[in-house]
Amino acid sequence: MKVCVVGIGYVGLVTAGCLAEAGNSVICVDNDRRRIEGLRKGEILIYEPGLGEIVQRNEKLKRLEFTTDLKYGVDNSLIIFLAVGTPPTADGSADMSAVREVAGGIAEQMPDYRIVAVKSTVPVGTHKKVAEIMKAKTDKPFDYVSNPEFLKEGSAVEDFMSPDRIIIGTEKQSVRETMRQLYGPFMRKGNRIIFMDPASAEMTKYSANVMLATRISFMNEIAALCEKLGADVESVRQGIGSDSRIGRAFLFPGVGYGGSCFPKDIRALIYTGGREKVEMRIAKAVEQANETSQQRFADRIVDYFGKRSNVVLAVWGLAFKAKTDDVRESPAVNCVKKLLERGMKIRAYDPEASATAKSALGDKIETFENGYDALDGADALVILTEWQEFRNPDFELIARKLKKPVIFDGRNLYDAEVVRKAGFEYYSVGRPAVK
Repeated sequence: MKVCVVGIGYVGLVTAGCLAEAGNSVICVDNDRRRIEGLRKGEILIYEPGLGEIVQRNEKLKRLEFTTDLKYGVDNSLIIFLAVGTPPTADGSADMSAVREVAGGIAEQMPDYRIVAVKSTVPVGTHKKVAEIMKAKTDKPFDYVSNPEFLKEGSAVEDFMSPDRIIIGTEKQSVRETMRQLYGPFMRKGNRIIFMDPASAEMTKYSANVMLATRISFMNEIAALCEKLGADVESVRQGIGSDSRIGRAFLFPGVGYGGSCFPKDIRALIYTGGREKVEMRIAKAVEQANETSQQRFADRIVDYFGKRSNVVLAVWGLAFKAKTDDVRESPAVNCVKKLLERGMKIRAYDPEASATAKSALGDKIETFENGYDALDGADALVILTEWQEFRNPDFELIARKLKKPVIFDGRNLYDAEVVRKAGFEYYSVGRPAVK
């Protein structure tokens, strides 16, 4: 099939690459000329496992094209995906300016019938507004599809190629069949396409992210209570996760959630509820609990050192989660900011996110290309992201490099008994301290 993807950021590039991998002809359109020129040279500006190989392979096979020419993409495609950004505004609402601009541009360029499918996370009711914008600019026929993405950074390619579900928001049977054909190659192990109306599809995206964020914030509050009562949150997690009504996913306590989706979508849902005079009390509590989790962990480190000056901390992990270089709303970066505010010096290492974190933090931190080098002369090791390479480190080497063998583990990576035998003081989340 002939497809155009407008907006070649994280979601757009994954969508384009994976659709091309399935044999479709995909035109990628973006108004950022430097980004397009870089992609033509094989430069993948985001870190996502497997994505670079897919993009480069399909460009060589001429199934992927990159251009700044929207007209070219519209002229040569049946299905046009919108994957432009909808960042939060000051009041929490989604900034829809890019969606409106692109929708109008598509309408002005359409030579005949097209299907416009929105991947961007957009407020409920966007399907009506986009249709109105397009109808005001063209008399050519078109159909709107709400097709929200459910890609997890770090496993986005796998999520697209083997999805839990594909949500298709349209009530027109012919469009359903076209979208079913497009996604057919990803349904070989069973049909996981769910059809619904556009408004429900838009609501599904927000509801899913807020539900997942709720589980994280709930477990972080349980972890805080476990610390006060001497309980072990890992045992609690296993106990409640074994209940089939609850399940084991998203029950890991830590320093909080972050990234480009959860914080933004929670604020947008709170804003939408307020606009409709429906107070989203649980969503508000989730957001507040997440902020508290990050502050609590930073305070624990600050309290440990008291009024001591010239504290140096080695930090492992700056990305908001493993397998990505994304530091947007990263709890790791937020914790580092709080520690810097208390006068502490930070020596940091992240396998992929050091450069993006430096953009967020400037020269306030020192970064290293090796995690062990960051330890030299530090007063403690602080772990803030759950990278695989952090899970089984050389504890003897860590102890030798630190001034004192102390670990603050914001991701509960280690077995407390193993760390105790290695001679460390060990402070994790929701578990008894090892001293």
